[in-house]
Amino acid sequence: MKRVPLYSRTPERTPSLPGRGLGGMAGGAGAANAGPGHSGRSTTAAPGIDATGEPDLDPPGRLTRGARRVRSWVTARERWAWAALALLLALAAGWPAWTRHERTLPTFEQIDRAMRASIAKEPLASAAANAYEAVIGSVVRVVGEQPPERADPKDGEAHRSVGSGVVIVDKGIILTNLHVVRGASRIKVTYSNGLVSDATLINVQPENDLAVLQAEQRPDELEAATMRSTGGLRPGEEVIAVGYPFGIGPSVSQGVVSGLKREFRSPEGKRVLTNLIQFDAAANPGNSGGPLVTMDGHVVGIVTAIMNPTEARTFIGIGFAVPIENAATAAGLPPF
Repeated sequence: MKRVPLYSRTPERTPSLPGRGLGGMAGGAGAANAGPGHSGRSTTAAPGIDATGEPDLDPPGRLTRGARRVRSWVTARERWAWAALALLLALAAGWPAWTRHERTLPTFEQIDRAMRASIAKEPLASAAANAYEAVIGSVVRVVGEQPPERADPKDGEAHRSVGSGVVIVDKGIILTNLHVVRGASRIKVTYSNGLVSDATLINVQPENDLAVLQAEQRPDELEAATMRSTGGLRPGEEVIAVGYPFGIGPSVSQGVVSGLKREFRSPEGKRVLTNLIQFDAAANPGNSGGPLVTMDGHVVGIVTAIMNPTEARTFIGIGFAVPIENAATAAGLPPF
């Protein structure tokens, strides 16, 4: 009778995987403990080997160690993580305020300092200079030459009267004073660009000492002065007088309207002018016939006379101008 061994033969030892240590021994032990009916394979997988005996490519122990590392890293830096999150929330909440560019209103002292600094850096243009630039292209020098019989015996030269005028129509129609051209045998006008032309007398208004001239030649781009009604003119309003005092010019002087509806009697007492504009901008012989101009560059009168109780015939602070309404009527233009 054949003897049957009490225990089955120990299976051959499974080679251990590199780095797995005792994996093969565990498999043998499992096979030894298997009961009858087992095929000899262990049902409990050893570390590094699954239940089928194949190598486990993603063992539970290795995942656990990685998770522990992540958890420990997060735990160590948890305070910094919360601080960063709080900072991000604060930035997100404050962003609209940054984009509104809100500023506090400046004080009066700050505005005053800023204005003074701006003016010091670039001074404002003079209103009188602007008015002068607006009218100078229309201002002319007027010379009335008297006949030879009226020559001055001292120097034998022909007597000349020098005054000013202003172009009121771009066809070369010029307003001036009658006393500048009265009795002249020849009238010459000189434009601001230097062009000299003969002119003829086409109308007079003796009661206002006005004369209207027509120039024979004129510049290609001659501009007429802009006239303004004296209805809104008030004492104290700034004005300039533009002309050729003593033949020098064009010259400009600045002052204010001193009064309205004034009356002037010539030194000889031969004529009385009424409804005049009184002003204190310097005027002298040669300014007669020139424009009286407001700061907006508009002509409101024609300079006619100056008051001086002496025989010097120089300016002492009071001048008179004929309102432009009267001057327009003398030129045949409709009054304002």
